Amino acid sequence: MLNEVSYATASKHFKTGRYTDALVTLNRLIDTHRDARTYGLLAKTLSRLGLQDQAATSYELAYMQGGLDAEDHLVESIRLFFACGEKDKALALSNKLIHRFHKHPDIAYIVGTLLVERGELRIARTLKTILMKSDDIEHMKLGARIAIMTWDLFDPRDIETARVLLSRIPRQNGVRLMYLVFSREHSKYDAIEKHQPIIDAAVAAGDLEFVSRDGTFFNIHWSGDEHINQLARSNTPAFSPEMTVKRRALPHQWGQKIRIGYLSSDFFDKHATMKLIRGVLELHDRDRFEVTLFCHSAPDSMESNEADRSLWGDVVTVRDMTNQEALDEIRARNIDILVDLKGHTAGNRTSILNMGGAPVQVTWIGFPGSVVNVDLDYTIGDHYVLPDSSKPHYHEKFVRLPETYQPNDPANRPLANKVSRSEVGLPEDAFVFASFNANRKITPKVVELWCEILKKTPNSVIWILHNSDASRTNILAKFIACGIPAKRVFFMKKLQFELHLNRITAADLGLDTFPVNGHTTTSEQLWSGLPVLTMKGTNFASRVSESLLNAIGAPELITENERDYVEQAVAYAKDPASLKPIRDRIDANRFVTPLFDAERYCRHLESAYETMVERAKQGLEPDHFDVPALPKRDGPFMTR
Repeated sequence: MLNEVSYATASKHFKTGRYTDALVTLNRLIDTHRDARTYGLLAKTLSRLGLQDQAATSYELAYMQGGLDAEDHLVESIRLFFACGEKDKALALSNKLIHRFHKHPDIAYIVGTLLVERGELRIARTLKTILMKSDDIEHMKLGARIAIMTWDLFDPRDIETARVLLSRIPRQNGVRLMYLVFSREHSKYDAIEKHQPIIDAAVAAGDLEFVSRDGTFFNIHWSGDEHINQLARSNTPAFSPEMTVKRRALPHQWGQKIRIGYLSSDFFDKHATMKLIRGVLELHDRDRFEVTLFCHSAPDSMESNEADRSLWGDVVTVRDMTNQEALDEIRARNIDILVDLKGHTAGNRTSILNMGGAPVQVTWIGFPGSVVNVDLDYTIGDHYVLPDSSKPHYHEKFVRLPETYQPNDPANRPLANKVSRSEVGLPEDAFVFASFNANRKITPKVVELWCEILKKTPNSVIWILHNSDASRTNILAKFIACGIPAKRVFFMKKLQFELHLNRITAADLGLDTFPVNGHTTTSEQLWSGLPVLTMKGTNFASRVSESLLNAIGAPELITENERDYVEQAVAYAKDPASLKPIRDRIDANRFVTPLFDAERYCRHLESAYETMVERAKQGLEPDHFDVPALPKRDGPFMTR
């Protein structure tokens, strides 16, 4: 009877471990019985024989026949196609389960893994909650990673999940780094002070492997070491040198004008980046340059935009395009230089650059450091943020502008109007220190130094911008724990931009943060006439304020170390009159020195672009170069 060609015979062979006999029977049976049950048994038999790719196809065929087990067959098919490396097939079939991922977190894990691998983070973000709720450690880790990579950091349930995950695998420093990202975002100093020393000790002992699982942006918030910074590579899959060679060798038609393509999600007037570069975009010489903005800004951001974006360039919306579709659009426009304005910050599409968008690819203004794992030829900075000593830690070649790395827009930025202390709830007779930086930049060490300053200047208070109620509570608790009464710590919420610039005038001295300085926030304070005290840094992110203060002509506000930082702050608080000439000089230099001279900056930037293109036309490899300064102006560049 076992020679009979029937499902029962094949099933008996399978149950008794005679898989070859079962396969022979099923291969004959399938000619006349193409039903879900037969395909399902064929799939299981092929799997037992180690023929996983054929098993995956058979499970797919079983699913296609329908029936009560169709979903189970589809799930098995996806699992096996993924295991066999048939990633496109696994992803395509997973779309059929898109509304059932909550029932199948293992499939959500497969899809999330593939989307992260391909840089499709906006779609991956939709899987975060399913993965974080799973009991599987690997699922939870991927969910946390997606949350971090997409900056979905503000759900308090996620920080608790990250804590639970670390408690289950307490020796994995990669998971510890994830938990610290959430903790810094919420100013959870108790968690930071418990876990950051463990990370620091591992690094000091030479255990650096886990750093590769850190995000580059988040890494610079705990390490000012450029060697450590360039090891943090979790943001984007690596590109190979062969990809770079292939990109540069692609046929390219150069035109009379240089075609610049800017890639960003920040092309709306309320974003900090546009407050810096808007003037430069509007001032580009259209006789020499053709400017295209490849925009992937969120729709809600665009609703608030009040600027005429046609003044910035030809706007091409790529938000709803896949990376390949966006790449095709970039290539169709024959872009000479593709300039990424995001780097490893929220909402980036750096994966497009790794697909080869233009013969020259550049990072500018978006990220303060090397954009690791992204195929870039140049990074734009100046001698302060990119000294020669930093070159070994970057794969990009340095293009150093002569006076300041940071552009600013003096035409569209409102001038600050002075406000009284009473209007912003500050004491009239106190010396007011202020911090307008993101709370993640305020490390426990920074708070401790600020507390030391406050203890030595009893007539002073500190005024801090807070990002959330949780951060406000945690920051205040840290000050109190360090011996500073709550009545000396004042907080402010975010305000509309013009009102924010006005309130800056109520402070006496801005206190910078480290290892990440204020960037746009420092230039906003200087624009409003507020001196900002900083300290020399050891990487791009911690050297920014040094660059800006030199560009505005106030180098005495740059201290050498923590001790000098504290002593100088104390000295100014004890002798407020000593700040008046500095404040007056900052005010006088606003329309004279390079920091806010957008037209001068634009000409320097265009000179850099011309050098890049000329080298590429000649077939020369990218190399470091410094842009020569234009002759100094003999008067103000603007009157307002």
